[in-house]
Amino acid sequence: MQLNEAVSKRLLELLDSYGMTQYQLHMKSGVPKSTIRNLVNHTYPSVKLRVLHELCQAFGISLYDFFSSPLFKETNLEP
Repeated sequence: MQLNEAVSKRLLELLDSYGMTQYQLHMKSGVPKSTIRNLVNHTYPSVKLRVLHELCQAFGISLYDFFSSPLFKETNLEP
C-alpha cells in the first residue's frame, strides 16, 4: 500500500473511533475541509507533517500515536 493510502485509512479509523465527521475534524483542527477530504480520498501524493500534527491535536493524540498503527509497518508499505 502507498503511504498516502495508509494515512487515509488511519484517518478513517480515527474518525470512526472518535465518532467524528470530517466536518467536525475540520472545525476542531482548523485544517481546511478540502484538505481533509483529499487526505481521506488519498488524492494527495504526500501530506505535510504540520497538517498531520494539527489533525492529531484535534484527536488529542501525538504523532507517535498516529503512526503507531500497523498500517505503517514497513512490510505493509510500498517502497
